[in-house]
Amino acid sequence: MGFKIAIAGATGNVGREMLNILEERGFPADEVVALASRRSVGTEVSYGDKTLKVKDLATYDFSDTDICLMSAGGNISKEWSPKIGAQGCVVIDNSSAFRYDQDVPLIVPEVNPDAVEMFKRKNIIANPNCSTAQLVVALKPLHDKAKIKRVVVSTYQSVSGAGKEGMDELFTQTRAVFVADPVENQKFTKRIAFNVIPHIDSFMEDGQTKEEWKVTAETKKMLDPKIKVTCTAVRVPVFIGHSEAVNIEFENPITADEARDILREAPGCLVVDKHEDGGYITPLEAAGDDATYISRIREDSTIENGLNMWVVADNLRKGAALNTVQIAELLVARGLVKPKKQAA
Repeated sequence: MGFKIAIAGATGNVGREMLNILEERGFPADEVVALASRRSVGTEVSYGDKTLKVKDLATYDFSDTDICLMSAGGNISKEWSPKIGAQGCVVIDNSSAFRYDQDVPLIVPEVNPDAVEMFKRKNIIANPNCSTAQLVVALKPLHDKAKIKRVVVSTYQSVSGAGKEGMDELFTQTRAVFVADPVENQKFTKRIAFNVIPHIDSFMEDGQTKEEWKVTAETKKMLDPKIKVTCTAVRVPVFIGHSEAVNIEFENPITADEARDILREAPGCLVVDKHEDGGYITPLEAAGDDATYISRIREDSTIENGLNMWVVADNLRKGAALNTVQIAELLVARGLVKPKKQAA
């Protein structure tokens, strides 16, 4: 007997990717239900060779559903995730709504799988921010080896991180530039075509943006609260795939060769690091793949026990949909969720 899975926000970029990944990875689901807001009811989405008709999240009964993958945005999640959890359905939430709740585990399966047991407090598990997810996958094995003191990260984040509207705006603006039409900004604060914008999410009182704060807070929660983290988040004119330039300071010595060997053996990591033209990964090559790619690993001579590296991943997959499905797989593998129909 398999599981009954609901996808809330099934018509969005991440929701559709969740459906693809569930099918690709052969998740043991007997039934998959696509949910969204009332205005999307009746819309068709693909799940393998099947077509699912979207149902209304607001009127759906979760009492016989085992797991809900929530990708409908923070405000929707704040309203519905506790209600869904109260019906005995485990919510794996892709928004930021519950990431900083001490009673909700924030999980990347390659990094802190044991923390998933905490889900029983609220029946909710949080998925991290897309840029944090790939970062901690690369940091975890190095932290285990040499203990990280400080991380300085600059992100180069694709427009898909801002949803379909962000992708549409890059496409529309790029076309407008080529045909000399007026270029209009709607989703982003400045033109994104042929430009970069050092601003993602809202500004906070101390001058950092909410996106930058998320990277810091989530890395500390999942990896180690003692690690110092500072981030500059930048939106770039790339459709899919987030990249990060990462500088790490360790308590103990570690060489670039040692780091390469460790990361080659680490779950979820794929090292592509040749000191030659093209011997590294860009977001174009990472798009559509599950791995967190690591390139340009080298020692930083300006600090003691320092390394630099380049980290790239598909933000719609590892940064969102894939990680959410991996959490569901973790629940199943550990026997933490049983099919309700089988139990009945």
